[in-house]
Amino acid sequence: MSRKKQILKTAAQLFKERGYSAVTMRDLAAAMDMKAASLYNHISGKQEILATLILEVAHEFTTGMDTVEMDDKSAFAKAEQLILLHIKIALEYTDALAVLNTDWMHLEGVPYQEYIKLRKDYELDFKNILESGIKADEFKLLNVETMLFNLLSTLRSIYLWIPKSRLPK
Repeated sequence: MSRKKQILKTAAQLFKERGYSAVTMRDLAAAMDMKAASLYNHISGKQEILATLILEVAHEFTTGMDTVEMDDKSAFAKAEQLILLHIKIALEYTDALAVLNTDWMHLEGVPYQEYIKLRKDYELDFKNILESGIKADEFKLLNVETMLFNLLSTLRSIYLWIPKSRLPK
């Protein structure tokens, strides 16, 4: 694993445990057993770390959604694929997903704008799948916004339910 990847992994763990705002570059350096100044040989600062972690996960969701949308399956099957996508991402990116869920609002500038666009597009695509399922009588006729909110609220917290024994090392 490259030094930058080690830094990102350690930062994700620290951000998940303490929150982005509470972690300093000195904390990260201590956890990496290196001098804080040495971190800057690999990254420009906390904002770069935060943006990298969040956007990597957001792009995983976008790529997954693109794959689901290209499939010629029913809306129900697509919704099922999206649930599986969330589980897969929660297992593979447990700490980074926690950071995305709790610290995205600390992003600044272009990364913030990129994340918001990715999130809105993902939610719209999911909503469209739900609407097509209602039209095809695959889902009950319920308020789509409520369905989407409830599904995403549950799916975004899946990482909290993963037993520690199943977490990636």
